[in-house]
Amino acid sequence: MAPEAPSPLDQKILEHFPGLVVRKDLTTELKQNAVVPTYVLKYLLGQHCATDDPALISEGLESVRRILAKHYVHRNQAELVKSTIKERGSHKVIDKLSVVLNEKRGFYEVEFTNLGLKKVPIQVDFDKRYPKLLVGGIWAFTDVEYELPADPKASP
Repeated sequence: MAPEAPSPLDQKILEHFPGLVVRKDLTTELKQNAVVPTYVLKYLLGQHCATDDPALISEGLESVRRILAKHYVHRNQAELVKSTIKERGSHKVIDKLSVVLNEKRGFYEVEFTNLGLKKVPIQVDFDKRYPKLLVGGIWAFTDVEYELPADPKASP
């Protein structure tokens, strides 16, 4: 059975809101194999599958699967991801981030929920650009860099 042709309204929506249209039926297909929150899947689908072209949707689904396989942090694979960060020097991860102020040292630190990292210093203006990090955290696709501190007692 051939897929139904998009209605004129669907075509207008796709044309005027690129990257914001989410085919919710595709989340079910991806959710079967992923433990990622549905809203993260919807975001990725909006970025890679906001079309009515079946071939582009298929390519987009493959892109989303590759992104999740490479960057989503499963709790049981946290040590493997940390090792990847150390060996490569940096790595992009998809994880839930929360930020707290280290009052004693006067800067903000981030906690990666699934990765299990805490007290990681962040860029100076990060908290101002993303204030939701300070109120419960957000899921993010972010670069994590490994850096040895000058103080041997401090954590990398």
